[in-house]
Amino acid sequence: MRIALGLEYDGTAYNGWQRQRTGIGVQERVENALKVVADENIEVICAGRTDTGVHASGQVVHFDTSSERGDRGWLLGANSNLPDDISVIWAQPVDDSFHARFSATSRSYEYLLLNRLERSALYRHRAWWVYTNLDADRMHRAAQALVGRHDFSAYRAAGCQASTATRDITSLTVTRDKNWIRLQVTANAFLQHMVRNIAGTLVTIGCGDESEDWAAEVLEGRDRKKGGAAAPPHGLTLVDVKYPKEFELPSNPNFN
Repeated sequence: MRIALGLEYDGTAYNGWQRQRTGIGVQERVENALKVVADENIEVICAGRTDTGVHASGQVVHFDTSSERGDRGWLLGANSNLPDDISVIWAQPVDDSFHARFSATSRSYEYLLLNRLERSALYRHRAWWVYTNLDADRMHRAAQALVGRHDFSAYRAAGCQASTATRDITSLTVTRDKNWIRLQVTANAFLQHMVRNIAGTLVTIGCGDESEDWAAEVLEGRDRKKGGAAAPPHGLTLVDVKYPKEFELPSNPNFN
């Protein structure tokens, strides 16, 4: 039997999603909790590996098991064995053809910035505090050059092991609500540090240190060293993963 789960987690205490040789990954915590419920070893596959300190409100995973439990049993059983910073938000059986990673048609991330003079005690692990005034409209206009199918070599980590840097961004918006600036981006898939590098480049543009054309110039140059510094991980959240309708999986209700 194959089961899919929706997860949310605060990544502050973890060395990313993946099980680690040193340190703790979210995957290890989830597998240990499910092992108790299933009474057998469980291996979970995720839709997208998040880095150290990155959060999720719409992560999707699947696992195979010979144990029979109801949806409520998987959800409540897992949550009773998970720490408070990881939660299963839905569970349901899926066809064996479903794969959390390879069946996904798109993934969406949100990067949150707090743009004011005062730092925040409450959001210190959830938003990048930038006290220099940022022009969100300028950032949004610059970001539109990245929408579409492009070679994002200039926006991926130096150690990224993806076989190709080509990705298709279908939507990229930057909006302001008082002191909060939200960067929301949807693509078929992402490269390592891709959203953080985009956010860092757009902040450089937003504070006036570079022109609006700079995001496009960096993209065309395909040289990571000529882009902006990577934004810190704690402002980033995986908010939604989309799948073909045939799988009938729920979307994150908090993401449009």
